[in-house]
Amino acid sequence: MIDLNAAEEVYEASVDGTVGLEEEFAILDPETLDMVPRFEELRDSAEPALAERITGELIKSEIEIISGRGEDLADAKARQADARARLFSHVAAHDAVLGASGTHPWADYREQANIETDHYRRVVEGLGYAARRNNTFSLHVHVGVQGADRAVRTCDRMRPLLPLLLAASANSPFVDGQDTLLHSARTETFTRTFPRCGVPDAFGSWAAYREYIEMLVETNSIVEYTQVWWSVRPHFSFGTVEMRICDVQATDEESDALSELIVACVQRAAQDVADGVPFEDPAPRLIEENLWRAIRHGMDGSFIDFDAGREMPAREWLERTAEWAGCDLRLPERNGAQRQRDQIAAGASPREVYASLVDETRRTYGRAAATA
Repeated sequence: MIDLNAAEEVYEASVDGTVGLEEEFAILDPETLDMVPRFEELRDSAEPALAERITGELIKSEIEIISGRGEDLADAKARQADARARLFSHVAAHDAVLGASGTHPWADYREQANIETDHYRRVVEGLGYAARRNNTFSLHVHVGVQGADRAVRTCDRMRPLLPLLLAASANSPFVDGQDTLLHSARTETFTRTFPRCGVPDAFGSWAAYREYIEMLVETNSIVEYTQVWWSVRPHFSFGTVEMRICDVQATDEESDALSELIVACVQRAAQDVADGVPFEDPAPRLIEENLWRAIRHGMDGSFIDFDAGREMPAREWLERTAEWAGCDLRLPERNGAQRQRDQIAAGASPREVYASLVDETRRTYGRAAATA
């Protein structure tokens, strides 16, 4: 099931700057906002133009839409805007609503049914509690990078940015009916629980990465390369660098702005690799230190500038990174987690906070494709 020679060929044929977007949503009862297992029903009743953009995730109360391959970011955004409009219209017509936060505030993971595919059966049987516990919702961004070796080295250069991108995307302060005091509870229940997940090692070359995958196969650790769940990874089927660190965003504008930043960062990193710009891979323990800060405090916190030996505010790092990447920063001053924490501080209950978020999601993602 893992053909590494074919993966090399995919990367040789890949085109720099193609983009694919993936967004995961919770399927909810419109009255209670409880998660409901209606994925198959919604998928099977969708019109063909929408059905080809729907994919399943681990649980039946989750639905994902994908842009497919966009020739560039603008093309991917347009394709995703159309899929969003179709999905939200379809869901509303079937008496359901969708939630867009990294976790559901009060759902009991023990009550969630898993979808019935060979892949997810393997995940659940192989990981047990870790898989069952993972009721989370993400934004994934794929960026085309030509050449397998260059793709791996681009992933290496994206490693130090994982905490910043997580902080910018943080949108999950609640889980299991509790205010976790975290900005991204999703990261604790998925990224820190699954094997081969979170901050990867720096591999330095395709040869080293290939050797790692071959070891996993030969030792019966994996049977599919997608069982390597690193927060940034080469995706063998698409010839892309896939960024997987982010919580799903509460609004379409935030999702688009975050995707723009990610694409710009990956493209700049890939260009730096091609140009031979010097780069020193930070130790995983250093990146993990900043990752915890992102999980706990998000954009309200500060991060360690290991080169300067000082802390810097999250917003300063974000602005510096956007400037490095050549990207106009369109993210709001306060992200999803911060807005939810503002409501908590004002005395709102988790249900009131989530109801507000679901309404925000409906009004933005569900707008007409022509104006998205």
